[in-house]
Amino acid sequence: MKRIVTLGEIMLRLSTPGFERFVQADNFDACYGGGEANVCVSLANYGLDARFITKVPKHEIGQSAVNALRKYGVDTTYIARGGERLGIYYLESGASQRPSKVIYDRAHAAIAEADSSDFNWKEIFDGIDWFHFTGITPALSDKAAGITLEACKAAKEMGLTVSVDLNYRKKLWTPEKAGEVMATLMPYVDVCIGNEEDAEKVFGIHADDTDITKGEINHEAYEGVAKKLIERFGFKYVASTLRESHSASDNGWSALLYDGEKSYLSKKYDVRIVDRVGGGDSFASGLIYGLITEMPLQEALEFAVAASALKHTIPGDANLVSTEEVETLMKGDGSGRVQR
Repeated sequence: MKRIVTLGEIMLRLSTPGFERFVQADNFDACYGGGEANVCVSLANYGLDARFITKVPKHEIGQSAVNALRKYGVDTTYIARGGERLGIYYLESGASQRPSKVIYDRAHAAIAEADSSDFNWKEIFDGIDWFHFTGITPALSDKAAGITLEACKAAKEMGLTVSVDLNYRKKLWTPEKAGEVMATLMPYVDVCIGNEEDAEKVFGIHADDTDITKGEINHEAYEGVAKKLIERFGFKYVASTLRESHSASDNGWSALLYDGEKSYLSKKYDVRIVDRVGGGDSFASGLIYGLITEMPLQEALEFAVAASALKHTIPGDANLVSTEEVETLMKGDGSGRVQR
């Protein structure tokens, strides 16, 4: 069985019921999630050995976050305990022309103030095949960025495949800071995942002659972005998600994968959104699954896009689908008919 480690923050998510606005809500629905944690849950659901690394406070809320991972089969053995608090984010789900909104309350979270001594990477990576992180983790603090760099170095020294989802978050850092920090991490990365905003904000690479918000996707332009990323950092693969935001409720969803010589374009899904949070994470986990199980590249890309299309229909951060459900959609059965 293939084994994967991800590093990041898990947070308490408090979302307004249904499509209520923050100012309307008298209560919140609670669950736990975070970019790399979501990837771990998906990979565990696909039958792989997925290990999540973070630090959570040593109290009941921290334990509840750990339990949320354990119930889906994620290995939490090396999660460090301590620190002040678990980060929180508030979600207001948008609809039609009203966009979703996120408010962060994550300052001084345990993982942001963790120390290098909290993690023994040689022990954590023993017997592991793949390491995944996102641009969110190094954005949390300089200490978190240093821990991410240590993990990348150890992973590369021990022969792991390393992947990153660039995941630029303007509420966490500036493009200048993101570019500076992420550039130190990229030499250790084999597989880079992102979208047009990530490439532009983090590395100043723009997709010309395209406006994805209007459904104007110039695939040659996105292939050009991938080529520039490979030329600059030497990645083996670059994948770009292509989201056409017709409204907060309806999106077109597809992706492109480039291997340095050839680009692969996926089928496009017209998605009616229930919850778009975690959509990118579900794509990343699907692509990791496809690559680590040695699917042909076109098939790996189609698996990732189909998996993330399904995620958009599921409330909460995590993509709670099986490989069989993803493969059914890949084969063309997206009718939504009741399965009896």
